[in-house]
Formats: sequence, C-alpha cells, structure tokens
Amino acid sequence: MHSSESQLPSGSLSELAVEPARLCARRQFLQRSALGLGSIALASLLGEESAFGAEKGRAENPLGGLPGLPHFAPKAKRVIMLFQSGAPSQVDLFDYKPEVKRREGEELPESVHMNQRLTTMTAGSPRVLLPSIAKFQQRGKSGAWISDFLPHIAGIADEICIVKAMYTEAINHAPAVTFMLTGSQMPGRPSAGAWLAYGLGTANRDLPTFCVLTSNGKDSSCGQLFYDYYWGSGFLPSKYQGVQFRSGGDPVLYLSNPGGVDREMRRGMLDDLGQLNRLKQQAVGDPEIEARVSQYEMAFRMQASVPELVDLSTEPAHILEMYGPDVHRSGSFARNCLLARRLAEKDVRFIQLMHSGWDHHQKLEERLIWQCEDVDQASAALVMDLKQRGLLDETLVIWGGEFGRTVFMQKRKNQSFGRDHHPRNFVIWMAGGGVKKGITFGETDDFSYNIVRDGVHIHDFQATLMHLMGIDHTRLTFKFQGRRFRLTDVHGEVVTPILA
Repeated sequence: MHSSESQLPSGSLSELAVEPARLCARRQFLQRSALGLGSIALASLLGEESAFGAEKGRAENPLGGLPGLPHFAPKAKRVIMLFQSGAPSQVDLFDYKPEVKRREGEELPESVHMNQRLTTMTAGSPRVLLPSIAKFQQRGKSGAWISDFLPHIAGIADEICIVKAMYTEAINHAPAVTFMLTGSQMPGRPSAGAWLAYGLGTANRDLPTFCVLTSNGKDSSCGQLFYDYYWGSGFLPSKYQGVQFRSGGDPVLYLSNPGGVDREMRRGMLDDLGQLNRLKQQAVGDPEIEARVSQYEMAFRMQASVPELVDLSTEPAHILEMYGPDVHRSGSFARNCLLARRLAEKDVRFIQLMHSGWDHHQKLEERLIWQCEDVDQASAALVMDLKQRGLLDETLVIWGGEFGRTVFMQKRKNQSFGRDHHPRNFVIWMAGGGVKKGITFGETDDFSYNIVRDGVHIHDFQATLMHLMGIDHTRLTFKFQGRRFRLTDVHGEVVTPILA
C-alpha cells in the first residue's frame, strides 16, 4: 500500500496547484525564501527597485508604469521610429559636399582618413573619391541641403530637424543596429521601446505598448536580416518586448482561436489558466509567470482591437493617395507608415518600423533610387498626416539607419560601384515631439568623413529620446546580474540645442 505522500492529493483547485510546492528541493526552498522575506526586507531597507519591488509598485499604477515616472513633463507621448536598415548614404542624400565633386577621381587625403578602421571589403583598396550621384538643392525657409532623390522629404524641410553628425563605434550591420536600438553592440539588452514600456506603461489596454512592423526594399539583395532582439526585452520581463505585426495571415501570430473554440470558450480557458498561473506565481515568485498571464490577456483583447486597426477601408481616398501607390500593397513601407499613424492615434507608446534595403555596396546608381522611391513619399506623408490631425507635436518621428557610407568608391573588378560602411558620421532626421523644426545640427568636414562640430553619439541620441518622453536616462535602471543597467549604459548627454 502506497504512503499518503505518494498518492494524488484531493481537494480544491487551489490545493492541487499549491501541493507540488510542498515537495520542493532544497534549492527551490532557498530560492523561494530569497524571493519572499529576503527580497522584501532588502527592498524595504535599501529602497531597491528589484524586479519584485518594481512589479509590486507597478500594480499601484493603472497604466502599469513605474511609480514616479515620468520624471518631468514629457514633450512627446509616443515615438515612431522609421529605421532604415542597411545604412542610407549621407553623401548622396543629406550631406552636400561640393569639394568632393571638385576632386572627383582623386584619392581621399591621408590627413583626412588617418588610416582609420575600414571593413575588410575596402581595407587596402584605393580610396577614390566618389561625389554624390544625385543633385542637391537648398529646401524651404531653412535652406537645408537635401538630395533630389528625396523630393517629398525635401518638401517637409521646415518641419524636420536634421542631425548631420551622428557617430557610432560599430562598423558591421548587426552590431550597429543592435547598438542603435538597444545601447549595446551585443544582443541581450532591452531595446529602447522595451525600456519605455517598462518605465511608462501603456496608454491603451487593448493594444501592445510597443509595436513593430517590418518591410523590405524592392531589391532583396540589399536587405538585412531582422533579428528579434532588435525589439526584444532583454533582461526585462518579456511582456515589454515589441509585438511584431505581420503582412500576411493573422496580423499577430496566434491571434485567432483554434478550430472549435469560440470567444466565450477562450475567455473561460484564460480565466482558469490565469487562476492556476497566479497560484504558481504566489508559490515561486517568477515574474515571467505574471508576464505570461498579461500576454494571454493582451492577445484576447487584441482579437477585437487589431482587425479594426489594420482595416484600411475606412481611410479616405485622399489619405491613401497621400502615402502613395504602395500603400495598397500589404507589407510595404508605405502601408506600415499609415498603420503607424493609426497606432499613434490609439496611443501606442513606441512604434518601430524596420525597412531593409539600404546596403548599397554595388549598383549604387540604381539601387539608391529604388530605395528612395520606397520610403520618400510615405515618410513625408506620415509627418504631414500627423500634423494635420494635431498629433505631431506630441509624437516624435525619427528617420535614419545604423551608420553612414564612405565618400570613396567601393568597386571590385567587373563590378559596378557602391559605398562601404562608415561609422564616423551619418545623418538622421527627427520631427515633432519636442524637437526644433527647420534646423540642421552638426557639421562634418569637406569630405563627409570626420565630424568637425556638434557630434552626437548613439548614447546621446538615446538620452535625448528618453528626455523627450519625460525620462532622466540616468534614473531609469534595472538591476541584473549584480549591477544596474540602463539604455545608455554609463554614457550619454541630452542634446539640448535641438530641443524646442
């Protein structure tokens, strides 16, 4: 006859769920004790924002943000990042350099390049100067120099702030994109959108706080892979990661009910599952259990909110025309820009568009034109659409890539020319959300190779983004593996001259 300890215990659902906790190993017991009395006492004594303490404080905030945030009145309520993956050529689009045209075909002077680090694709090759393949004009009242390849963005020159002297340490795509979006070249850190979701919480309970939409340029040979950690939550609870919208099938994976399961049945299943998960959470204190419960509930609410969001049949014809013909193509950058505006109207906190196709090592004269045609009209339309709806002042729009391109030609035997990676300077532009409009900030040398005034490091850019959202970037931290981490690591200064 079996002992009572080996028999399945009888009783209520609560008893069945909690019973396994009585049979825990020594390690589990110590872990549970640490998560219980130890962490509570330490948080009480030291005022720590441990994972447990932060979650406890979060429950008191109806929006889910941390107590005390924002730290000051924000300039922006939300961010739309139009990320141009592959690195747009600043030489051909925004950084006008007539000196390069005068010296076309010459080698870049050694006094300029100073044998600085290059990729293996051009290291050891002649650095032959290649002027812009596009014509430049001064645009608007601001007089900003913008390429003819971007006529629609040129048309909003007086609405945007052009930052011409961005720089980074990364020289290859994946580390550079990771650095721009997470503050570290190594995967595993929370992305900017996850930090904002963690710190500020949500403003719409029926949609994710952080949404991601991806698209590819017309020439797939210039595309870059999109890794999930570009919008990941890193060591933050997983409920703060970006939710990716898809161009085909369900807009979000696993949104539809399985066959034979209706909405009422799913609601009942989630209620029972939530009860079991909460009991497990009480027993082991794992924050990922709470994250899983919240994600199940969000998915249930999204079943009603997302179909309406992605249905563009209610958009007037003149708005669709504003974004260009590609808006009718599912998965296009233009369509994603329009969806970004709709998400902004719904108070989604961080909207990240990832568009590939800017890696122009060859056939620059063809591929750059195609890429600009992909994004120019829709990017400008998004800014103007937000403005006409009274949303631009409270929405920070960011356009740019991970680094720049070389002013010298990259060309191999029997191949057409292109430009290599250049981390020492590149260009982004911003609009709305508390930045000055109609200004150009920063300056590079006559060869668009080195910064000569007002350089903006990646961490400076991130500190400024956080500041515009009402956050002191040095104070939003999370303790992990014995130290406190933040988006800007231990660096970063707010770029105050560009603030409105």
